Amino acid sequence: MPERIPTMAPFRHEIFRTVWIASLASNFGGLIQAVGAAWMMTALAQSQDMVALVQASTALPIMLFSLIAGALADNYNRRSLMLTAQFFMLTVSITLTVFAILGLLTPWLLLAFTFLIGCGVALNNPSWQASVGDLVPREILPAAVTLNSVGFNITRSIGPAIGGAIVAAAGAAAAFAVNAFSYCALIFALIRWKPQATDDTLPRETLLRALSAGLGYVAMSPNILNVLLRSGLFGLAASAILALLPIVARDLVHGGPLTYGVMLGAFGLGAIGGAMANSRLREMFSSETIVRMSFLGFAASSGVISLSSSMVVTAIVLLVPGACWVLALSLFNTTVQLSTPRWVVGRALSFYQTTTFGGIAVGSWIWGLSADAFGASIALSLASLATLLGALVGFRIPVPQFADINLDPLNRFNLPLLKLDLMPRSGPIVNLVDYIIADEDIPEFLALMSRRRRVRIRDGARQWGLMRDLEHPEMWTETYHTATWADYVRHNQRRLQIDAEIWDALRKLHRGEEDPKVHRMIERQTIQPRELLPKPAHIDPH
Repeated sequence: MPERIPTMAPFRHEIFRTVWIASLASNFGGLIQAVGAAWMMTALAQSQDMVALVQASTALPIMLFSLIAGALADNYNRRSLMLTAQFFMLTVSITLTVFAILGLLTPWLLLAFTFLIGCGVALNNPSWQASVGDLVPREILPAAVTLNSVGFNITRSIGPAIGGAIVAAAGAAAAFAVNAFSYCALIFALIRWKPQATDDTLPRETLLRALSAGLGYVAMSPNILNVLLRSGLFGLAASAILALLPIVARDLVHGGPLTYGVMLGAFGLGAIGGAMANSRLREMFSSETIVRMSFLGFAASSGVISLSSSMVVTAIVLLVPGACWVLALSLFNTTVQLSTPRWVVGRALSFYQTTTFGGIAVGSWIWGLSADAFGASIALSLASLATLLGALVGFRIPVPQFADINLDPLNRFNLPLLKLDLMPRSGPIVNLVDYIIADEDIPEFLALMSRRRRVRIRDGARQWGLMRDLEHPEMWTETYHTATWADYVRHNQRRLQIDAEIWDALRKLHRGEEDPKVHRMIERQTIQPRELLPKPAHIDPH
């Protein structure tokens, strides 16, 4: 059994500790702002689905723009991207505060401001989450992800209650002002952080090519695909409680903004308990068992909350979904990070965010419409059934267990000595690898090449194929294309330590005296441009 890593181990690293504390202040302000926005919407609009759309308007941009943000996080300086996002959210928050003070806010304008803040979160999150692996060693990454959840939920446990008190005493504008001020600590911490520069001589990938490479990696990674599906379902079903909580506070338990803040605080307090128990639970249960229990916890809680008219009972029950929320989401996040090499981790996390927050955004809208049509109690009951179905999906599509795999670069590739002068953008490049395989080794060879194909496509290859020579049947040729010479170099640099097993096995099957022969070619068109083609002879019809 692997050695258990203490949850507090990442705090031994100064930069992680500094950024974590600054993020605590920023999260504190964000939750106060969320309370102010949600409660202000109850005053601006009578429609219950408009109240639920406050959460949806924050989650929607994360769903829409996380993929682009993930590609940027893997190709640009992550610290600069986070600073850009923080300054953008600071500007939006100040503007929101001014509009609130002047009484200029309308329901749709409030949603627009929360949408813009969500855009800043969408830009910030992939860079921040991908940077966690740069701040701490890989072996304590799960503890670092858990501590991020602890930090957020410490603020969730007290921030909403304080936010409710601020709204009750001074109005929503004061809550927006506190949020604007909260960005300063994180901006200061990021300015002080000097991450180690990477030595990359290749030009940056274009946005479309970076997105394509990220999609190719995720598509060829079954473990990540399972996590994406389950996290999307979790966000869809579990979003009902948080989306409808303002309505629960106002209509089911007949409270005010302070009641809403206390209930959010109970949810956050449960999340802290779940985060602190995270390491112990992972030792005791499989990842799928924890996720399934999280679904069931939300299902039971939604059912009880739909029937409760007591603030005390509802607050106590909210401890359970709070714990389940952090257990499930931190497990999803950690599984994605531990299943992804550093070159594509930002994009993989952006796919995870897209599915999770897409589920939250769509779910918030659906449960808001249900509450508007049937009432909050029935909407929560329907959400309870949906969450129960999400648990049953785990019997067919389970979340993978953490795997101890080496995702460090293999570093066996050396640039070949070329006789042609190529530019990084030169291409397309066609690659052929010749193998000599005995008849008795063909079944094993084909099985290895099937795995080889997945690795090639995962790392950016196109048009992969395997051919057998008709005149020399012992000769097999693997072919694949890359768009440019730079893409070919990237493709080979992306090979991982875990991939060495496939290559070494293929070399053992190869019966040649030397290693399999590699041919690198560049395509050239032989058809002349239209303007250079000879003009047809003129024929006199007479």
